[in-house]
Amino acid sequence: MLSLLLSAPSAGPLSVLAIGAHPDDIEIGAGGLLLGLAESELRARYVVLTGTAERQQEARNAARSFMPAADLTVDLFDLPEGRLPAAWGSVKEILEGVARSCSPDLIIAPSSEDAHQDHRTIGEIVPTVFRDQLYLGYEIPKWDGDLGQPSMYFPLSAELAQRKVELLHKCFPSQRVRDWWDDEVFLGMARLRGMECRAPYAEAFTCTKSAILPPILAPDRDA
Repeated sequence: MLSLLLSAPSAGPLSVLAIGAHPDDIEIGAGGLLLGLAESELRARYVVLTGTAERQQEARNAARSFMPAADLTVDLFDLPEGRLPAAWGSVKEILEGVARSCSPDLIIAPSSEDAHQDHRTIGEIVPTVFRDQLYLGYEIPKWDGDLGQPSMYFPLSAELAQRKVELLHKCFPSQRVRDWWDDEVFLGMARLRGMECRAPYAEAFTCTKSAILPPILAPDRDA
């Protein structure tokens, strides 16, 4: 198991772009990662592409709850839920607009292998818009049974995993009626991924493309 060190650039804090199709996607897929990154200085941008007014307010509350001290920007859109493949051009335009206004060190977004059509559409477009950033595709449990073989993990302590689940319940009360929305699903999945990386719990991601640079070619962050 090799480690990837996420370090902030010398010019300022680490910058993260978090993209979700729906309110709660980001937190389910990468809430633990956000809580971990937020322990240091962080600049974050949230982009959520669908949602009613109620759900969008939940997304705002969640963004601040998971990253309470971050320099945070939240962009919420009302594209049709469940219809993002038909709104492909609008999704592309929104993400290209985001790319013109920021250059994040890290992008977390749905995976292109996700069985949900909204998630998958974003996962297919992100690499075509952001070509020079580290992109981690998160996973979301669902009845489709689309969990695959992740290539990267973010280990979670028991305390951090529990904190993530507590915040999911607190920030997204509208989702409590769903039959899959419970501690056993969230913690069970995190425990499975933790076992795979020899940690108590973990979140798992896919990284479709990266480059290995020898030290002589690596960017000098102290320059």
